[in-house]
Amino acid sequence: MTIPSDIDPQSGCRLPLRRREELDEIGQRAYDRASTPGKTIVGLRGPSGLHLYSPQTVEAHNTMNRHLRFECFDAKTREVAILTVAREMDSRFEWAAHEPEALKEGVAAHIIDVIKHRKSTQGLDETYAAIIEFGRQIFRDHKVTPQAFARVKALFPPNKLVELVLLMGNYASTAALLCAFDMQVPEGKPILPVP
Repeated sequence: MTIPSDIDPQSGCRLPLRRREELDEIGQRAYDRASTPGKTIVGLRGPSGLHLYSPQTVEAHNTMNRHLRFECFDAKTREVAILTVAREMDSRFEWAAHEPEALKEGVAAHIIDVIKHRKSTQGLDETYAAIIEFGRQIFRDHKVTPQAFARVKALFPPNKLVELVLLMGNYASTAALLCAFDMQVPEGKPILPVP
């Protein structure tokens, strides 16, 4: 794999990795959290490393992310939603982080394949099919049909439906961050085919 010339080899993106000693107390807490195994999926070489350039936003972001990821949905539903966003945003880095996470949480390989290769959702569990179609309309079509909305509304009460959109939007925001700074996918990770 050829790495673009503007990529920092330590950070894997267009910005160098911040050093802990150059951060204020808030930034150092964020650095320590990101560098602690198990606190993030990928550690400092990923979105957490980029967030260190805006340490004042880290705690608010982490609070919201933690709530949306771990308190709102079961793990399989969460990962199907995240993978749908990664696919529709063509976010290779997000995909590489979350495909193994989805498998670990029990998302069936054939569901991941449907998302990865933009296949028909016909025959899938209704909840997963509805989430995938809803995400495709939000992020690919930029318009949700009344039918797609009614489908997810029948599955989730209004507060969960809002939280689903917030979860997906949170990962779309991360995809934008990773895209802007051209975060490279580490060797050996699952590859998302993109145009």
